[in-house]
Amino acid sequence: MSLIYYLTQIQFEHGAVRLLRQECERVGIARPLVVTDPGVKAAGVLQKALDALGDLPFAVFDQTPANPTEAAVRAAVQAYRAHGCDGLVAVGGGSAIDCAKGIAIAATHEGPLTHYATIEGGSPRITERAAPLIAVPTTSGTGSEVARGAIIIVDDHRKLGFHSWNLLPKAAICDPELTLGLPPLLTAATGMDAIAHCMETFMSAAFNPPADGIALDGLERGWASIAPATQNGSDREARLNMMSASMQGAMAFQKGLGAVHSLSHSLGGVNPRLHHGTLNAMFLPAVVRFNAEAPSVQKDRRLERMAGAMGLASASDIPEAIRDMNARLGLPTGLAAMGVSEDMFDAVIQGAMADHCHKTNPRVATADEYRELLRASL
Repeated sequence: MSLIYYLTQIQFEHGAVRLLRQECERVGIARPLVVTDPGVKAAGVLQKALDALGDLPFAVFDQTPANPTEAAVRAAVQAYRAHGCDGLVAVGGGSAIDCAKGIAIAATHEGPLTHYATIEGGSPRITERAAPLIAVPTTSGTGSEVARGAIIIVDDHRKLGFHSWNLLPKAAICDPELTLGLPPLLTAATGMDAIAHCMETFMSAAFNPPADGIALDGLERGWASIAPATQNGSDREARLNMMSASMQGAMAFQKGLGAVHSLSHSLGGVNPRLHHGTLNAMFLPAVVRFNAEAPSVQKDRRLERMAGAMGLASASDIPEAIRDMNARLGLPTGLAAMGVSEDMFDAVIQGAMADHCHKTNPRVATADEYRELLRASL
């Protein structure tokens, strides 16, 4: 068993969900609101977490949408207050965990969520009053269980980031067994999200060698394990490595993400039905090519080191290797196959230029360069 303390306390092993009540007691949560979504409930995974709470009183909010919204946060806050809850347990993928982070703000702070968004200067307004949260991930993608940020679609339809160390879960319970029943396409899409996190944080120009090491190891694990996990969902070692890659990508978030995420956040706001991880997989090849010309990427041999972790002969092989992997995993061939058309580009570019990930790409894109990246990803 590995007890890791890096940013927060992480219980990581097969069967770790049994420790949920113990972690609630350690953190001081006596009556949690359990935040989840209909899919996690229908799959029987939610019940495993509820069983682990034992006789601890709890309430459940199970209506988290695929992309969490301010409206969902409001509905959950009503349940939180009605049941006299004093903390949160998120059981699900990034959507449920991010929704819970929104609830942690809205249940304890006044005013609309937008007031606390990063690009609105809201991070310092999120105080230690934020409700305590324990995260139990059921996918291997976002790594939100060890991240200080959340992505929520606010009432004006923007997909905004919220970042504060006060939102970091007090505990992460990473149990790969909870992912054994994840369908192949969701395994692939969430897995490519984890790989995108490892790649983008590693390519970021910020100086953070510990994050670099974590991201590169996460990329190696994720790249080697995503196909086995997708093709054989009961492969316990592949599931463990994918959950670790997801966690590691998010541990490295402090470096900042880049153009893949500024585009996928914006496009996900324009059309919330599009899966975030799948969008990242579509954008990665073009953005890797774009970043190859960045001075910091060349100086630090970023792409060569990524190629080594992926078992590739050359840095120039990375974009095509990602396309090939997407095809092997059964993901779409490009944005057009997902229903994206050029008439959406102006709105996507406007959102990408304003996104919190825009300026941390190693080569900051212009509007015209974003248009080229979108075209190359069709």
